Amino acid sequence: MSVALGTSERLTVRTLPAPGRLDLIGRLPNPAALAWIRRDSGLVGWGEAARVPIPGGDGRFARARAALASLFESADVDDPVGVPGSGPVAFGTFGFDPKSDDSVLIVPRYVLGWRDGHAWSTVIGDTADPLTLLRPQAEPSRVSWRGGALDDEGWAGAVSAAVERIREGRLGKVVLARDLWAEAAEPIDSRVLLRRLAARYPDCYTFAVDGLVGATPELLVRRIGGVVESLVLAGTTPRDPDPEVDAARGTALMASVKDRREHAYAADMVREALGPLCAELSVPDRPELLRLANVQHLATPVRGTLAAERSVLDVLEALHPTPAVCGTPTDAAMDLIRELEAMDRARYAGPVGWVDARGDGEWGIALRCAQLDGSRARLFAGCGIVGDSDPAAELAEARAKFSVMRTALEP
Repeated sequence: MSVALGTSERLTVRTLPAPGRLDLIGRLPNPAALAWIRRDSGLVGWGEAARVPIPGGDGRFARARAALASLFESADVDDPVGVPGSGPVAFGTFGFDPKSDDSVLIVPRYVLGWRDGHAWSTVIGDTADPLTLLRPQAEPSRVSWRGGALDDEGWAGAVSAAVERIREGRLGKVVLARDLWAEAAEPIDSRVLLRRLAARYPDCYTFAVDGLVGATPELLVRRIGGVVESLVLAGTTPRDPDPEVDAARGTALMASVKDRREHAYAADMVREALGPLCAELSVPDRPELLRLANVQHLATPVRGTLAAERSVLDVLEALHPTPAVCGTPTDAAMDLIRELEAMDRARYAGPVGWVDARGDGEWGIALRCAQLDGSRARLFAGCGIVGDSDPAAELAEARAKFSVMRTALEP
């Protein structure tokens, strides 16, 4: 595995406290943004001190951890702040499919952070004013749309085929995704999308890594010291502006046999994956209802204490892919995804987040997102399919999930 350095072979890292609360997105000087933000807290970065491409195959998370550890251990670090996310940090995004070579860790030259009342800045290499590269934000204009790999009829057919396989007993659940393309008149500025997403979905994790931009509700894993946390989401219904209708939808979701079964697959897998890593693990027996701006989810918060020193990347290796984004059994679901989706998901539904030199970090599942490429954006949405899934209902759910990025691009 090669590591491309943007500075010298040995990183020189300086972190200093910053005065007052930071407008993280507002401080990004150009569209090549790196970000992980929830309710105004988090990290943003820009520039590249190092880029670590990660080839696919078994052990890719372990290889990523080893390459990053070698880079950070040789660094000259001055970090008096000493909080999660200070010092050298890598933002990362992994391809969904274990075979994918579309994964990368990026160590930015500049980082700004705000967490638990602490603000800080980190610079790698020279200490030139990072805002000298300032470029004004430009909103997307004249956005046009075209379909992805499958049209509505084709994707509904894929859902029907998946239901048939499940009813035959070949697997219990599969998550099928679809894509949608947008094109603007000029290159799309990720900072505009970040600002809109963070304002509209403050309870989600708004992210940008290597052109992948979105707002995910699903925390795959947070590791701070010896404590790990995860939030399992599976089972969805749209919100409604009428409070009585909205409440009724939430009640129906909690009572839905189909959605409770779908959720149980995901929660059980997380329990089984984290159990061997943890001395203590708390997984509630029943899900709770999580209300977001556009949808409601069945949610199970998970919390554990690690039995040994492990990086957040080690925990990622145990968790990905969960039934919430793949299905169960994993191998059968992955094979069916490759057969029926008629596309490469790339980084959609893969892990996205950050890791620091201590092994702390936060990683979500790349949902409600788009991959930017100049003036083009590729949007994704997926739905969990079980034996009693209805193709028409799944189409409606996918449209609701597309709406997050559609309105960010074309408000």
